[in-house]
Amino acid sequence: MNPHRILIVEDDVDNGRSLQEAIGDLGYETELATTGAGGIEAFRARGADVVLTDLVLPDVDGIDVMQRIRALDAGRTPVILMTAYASVDSSVRAMKAGAYDYLQKPLDVDDLQAKLGRALEAARLRKQVEQLSAEVRTGWSVKSWVAESPAMREVVRQTLALAQANATVLVRGESGTGKELVARALHADGPRAGGPFVAVNCAAFAESLLESELFGHEKGAFTGAVARHAGAFERARGGTLFLDEIGDAPPAVQVKLLRVLEDRRIMRVGGQDSFQVDVRLVSATNRDLEARVAAGAFRQDLLYRLQVVGLALPPLRERRADVRPLAERFVAQAQADHGKRIRAVEPEWYARLEAYDWPGNVRELRNVVEAAVVTAPGDVLEAARLRLGGAVPPPAAPATWSVPENMTLDEIEKIILEEALRRNGGNRSLTADQLGISRRTIQRKIQDYGLPF
Repeated sequence: MNPHRILIVEDDVDNGRSLQEAIGDLGYETELATTGAGGIEAFRARGADVVLTDLVLPDVDGIDVMQRIRALDAGRTPVILMTAYASVDSSVRAMKAGAYDYLQKPLDVDDLQAKLGRALEAARLRKQVEQLSAEVRTGWSVKSWVAESPAMREVVRQTLALAQANATVLVRGESGTGKELVARALHADGPRAGGPFVAVNCAAFAESLLESELFGHEKGAFTGAVARHAGAFERARGGTLFLDEIGDAPPAVQVKLLRVLEDRRIMRVGGQDSFQVDVRLVSATNRDLEARVAAGAFRQDLLYRLQVVGLALPPLRERRADVRPLAERFVAQAQADHGKRIRAVEPEWYARLEAYDWPGNVRELRNVVEAAVVTAPGDVLEAARLRLGGAVPPPAAPATWSVPENMTLDEIEKIILEEALRRNGGNRSLTADQLGISRRTIQRKIQDYGLPF
């Protein structure tokens, strides 16, 4: 007997038994439920590899049954809807709601067999992807973190507890403290680990592009929209959506985000119909959102919705016990990445790292360590050569700088921006203030020039 199990939700007992017999002849195990509530309870108790449900049921709508079943296992089990009233509208409605496929009554056995086979293969492939990615996900787990300091051990405790919930989380912390790392751990250590993790930096897009990136767009929605585009909310279905630098979201996007958080439905740009999305939302900011609310730059009602649970990350200067173990890890990573061999590290090298305040936090530490490994003339990391806060070890650079011949304006700008970012430990807000440009411009130029910050 084929181990695959098919759950049938059909209120007409005779039709249900006929369907059981037909599917049984194909070699599958079956279970019949004659109400929507009974189907949901059967799935909750015993599960299934594929669910076949009638669209019209006496107690609840078939689409509601499907959505509640999908909610029980983060959308992993394919659901096929059956209807005697097949139409373009009903099929579109079913597919938009998350159905794997639909069947028209009276059922054609060949069509039934083909669609069951495809649904089972899709489920098998998804399970295989989840298994193959387990090792990768473990790398994002909180278990892989360095947490010697009391402050970081408390963050680990909170993250593990929050990972098991489905609550919307707002992560706060200075630039470079590891806010995305927390978001990925909330995903990897929770029940949605098998689903997608999608990250969007709200400061990296112009307003119109951010709207399309988050919510998607229909073909012809604007100039250049030559095809339908699935937004981040759609791509993250069954998983986690991480919105970085949420404090930079423009007002129009804030309104749409609030609406999504209220009813869990989105509408693509240029679309007419909204549809439900099953996503856990984690956002992050290094800004004072309360101050932005007071200044009228951020919606207070959105802040309440985003911060169902808040998690604050300490800066590296407040977790100095973690500096050396982090540095040791980064030395090992840099050796592997660049094919360098470091035989020894001077004790003073670590002492200088531990004494420094790290305005760019863990990101700056990683960059400093990587640079030290790459530029080391031999196989020993020497304290005298350690470059901190933009300081260059002797011999000192000349006080003046002349533009090399044939250098373009873009090349000059790249050098200035890279040096400013390095001097500020990768802190984009501080760099933007010093250079007199916006954080959004800094973000765009970092991407344009491919800078490692």
